[in-house]
Amino acid sequence: MAFHFIGIKGTGMAALAEILHDENKEVRGSDIEKYIFTQDGLEERGIEILPFDAANIQDGDTVIVGLSFDSRHPEVKAALDNPRVKTYYYNEYLGHLLERYTSICVAGTHGKSTTTGILASVLSRFEKTGFLIGDGHGHMPKDAKNFVLESCEFKRHFLAYHPDYAIVTNMEIDHIDYYKNMEDYIDAFQSFVNQIKKKAVICGDDPYLPTLSYTVPVVRYGLNEDNDYQARNVSQGPDGIEYDVFFHGALLHHVKLPEIGYPFLINSLGVFALAHTLGMEPDEIVAGLLDYKGIARRFVSEEVGESVLIDDYAHHPTAIEFMIEAARSRYPGKKIVALYKPDRYSRLQYFLDRFASSLNTADQVCLLDFPKNAVREDETITVTIDDLLARCSGARLLEIDEPSAEALKAMGPAVYIFMSSKDIYLLKDKLKEIL
Repeated sequence: MAFHFIGIKGTGMAALAEILHDENKEVRGSDIEKYIFTQDGLEERGIEILPFDAANIQDGDTVIVGLSFDSRHPEVKAALDNPRVKTYYYNEYLGHLLERYTSICVAGTHGKSTTTGILASVLSRFEKTGFLIGDGHGHMPKDAKNFVLESCEFKRHFLAYHPDYAIVTNMEIDHIDYYKNMEDYIDAFQSFVNQIKKKAVICGDDPYLPTLSYTVPVVRYGLNEDNDYQARNVSQGPDGIEYDVFFHGALLHHVKLPEIGYPFLINSLGVFALAHTLGMEPDEIVAGLLDYKGIARRFVSEEVGESVLIDDYAHHPTAIEFMIEAARSRYPGKKIVALYKPDRYSRLQYFLDRFASSLNTADQVCLLDFPKNAVREDETITVTIDDLLARCSGARLLEIDEPSAEALKAMGPAVYIFMSSKDIYLLKDKLKEIL
């Protein structure tokens, strides 16, 4: 009578497994035997991780299937063929779990993970709050009232959720292996906001979000004057960012935070708006913002000698541009080395020139090739890493090995920004060893 996770090292799957473990459920799972950073939290809880094997599926199990797996996988087939096993896909099970709590979804093209992490930090000062973050971390305290959930639009997966509240950070087309065009992408978000039960908190500066139709009250935040919550007098430097929060034109509170960059500014403002809407006092909200300690693979930086190593999940040209900009603000005058490993062929082909222009804002560009198991989505996808390499002036092609780490060392001292949704952090670890 256990919960068995097929693909337990997936970022959302690991977080959900941790939540069920915190609810005193028996949890185990299976995955590839290669190290993935998400397994750290599972191992800390003593959750068993098995190699894939159809024999892992036991009578009485509740099986949760990762969204990368279909009925051809031996474990999925074994679960579906067993009448004594209940089987759910990841987002399907989460949709049921949300019903037990006051649910708050965080959706948007960019900033979902960070905003979810900030919101969990803030609301935990107000009421007992569980969270699921797409960096592989989940937690559910005993007697929790709220559940904060990162909600991904890929293949419309977030339509499994009917939250009480939602923050929607922005809209910029992505997942172009699934969405036909921007109209299709907008349609998915329209369907999502139709499912919000009580209130929507949206970035009013976004060109698309204010144009959607809403069946619940809408709260807007941003830098423009027509927002309900507006950030004014914004300044930032090596020590962080600060701004004033105005609510309906009146000064509400001053915010000073150690983090850097426009994305953190706008995401923290969105959290402020949601928390204040729920009844939190401004002083407590700011204290919660200061409690935030970051999440995995989101501008995680460490100084090693005269150099700085930054690990980030950025895999979209907009995110890459913001990352490099934030690094320059945090470490003015230092050389910036941007490293990027693409994940999907379709994404690189669609945004090829934009990837190049974003990366070229760094002083040095280094690229890694696609993962060996990456597949071209269809016959129209012909892009290679050489196409991006040719568009990035002076770029170097590296691998995850010692010679590449030595080549990076020779470029220093520098701020090295390792960006990818894949395992580029392994090269960061090799560089760290020799610095």
